[in-house]
Amino acid sequence: MANLGYLQITRRCNQKCRFCSNPEREVTMKYADGEKYIKKLKKSGYIGVLFTGGEPTISEYLPRFIRYCGEIHFMHKLITNGQKLADSDYLAMLVESGLKHVCLSFHSCKPDVQNYLSQNENSYKNLVHALNNLSEYRDIVVDILTTINKFNASHLSDNVKFLMENYPFIHHFSWNNLDPRRNRTSQYPEVIPTLRDFELELKLAMDYLHASKKLFQVERVPLCYMAEYAHLSTETRKIVKDDERIIHFLDERGTLVWQDYMHGKAARCKICTVESICAGLIEMDTYYSSDELYPLFIDKDRIVARVMSASRAEIE
Repeated sequence: MANLGYLQITRRCNQKCRFCSNPEREVTMKYADGEKYIKKLKKSGYIGVLFTGGEPTISEYLPRFIRYCGEIHFMHKLITNGQKLADSDYLAMLVESGLKHVCLSFHSCKPDVQNYLSQNENSYKNLVHALNNLSEYRDIVVDILTTINKFNASHLSDNVKFLMENYPFIHHFSWNNLDPRRNRTSQYPEVIPTLRDFELELKLAMDYLHASKKLFQVERVPLCYMAEYAHLSTETRKIVKDDERIIHFLDERGTLVWQDYMHGKAARCKICTVESICAGLIEMDTYYSSDELYPLFIDKDRIVARVMSASRAEIE
């Protein structure tokens, strides 16, 4: 197993993304509580911790958390909107603290779309500055996280081409189909895509990265919309490998452990040969339509074999 723990170290944020699944609130984790949680993860056999939020760079304790991970030799990753990394001095301070791995939320190569989605007129500009700053530190692993939504569904492949052409050091790409639960989409339902909105563009983006020999994964997308790359479904990997995900939320949910990754399945899914390793459709027939699902007739054992042979770099 390759279990990773997620730790919300603050719920404050410097953006108001229209699809945010954890909208901001005035709460930040105390350092002692965070250290205790990190220590518990390591003792429990987890391979690392992902600092998230809110926006984790807002927490004054982030550098101390990073240093502590270094002290106990525990892998860490910073998931950030990148706005504060546009400040080269701040980034240098995190690097001095031991920063090793950064995952930047980058949703569109079109400035007006990125700024619209984040409700921050400087979002795109700051992300470019952040990537330029990160390019100075070749020992830092840089990943990209994109939330698939109605406004970027038409240019997912343009996003990866832009990033690869300008920042070829990027290590890994992740796409998360928009999760409409518990989030700001209740105010902005127009951001929710259909599966067919992004079907072609996601395929083109994956093909481009595959040809470029870059690592990538996809979350909350049924396998019928990524059949050729089914072994790179986040949920399928976890189902096959029996992994779990633990997340410490700074709200009423507290600490939750996920071991069941299944969502909705349509009647036609019963004849699909990969039904048992496909997570299905999140919020089926509430936000996403079961009419878009269809069965696949491909070799499940081949997918399982590819998942089991994946390297550690591919899962981190």
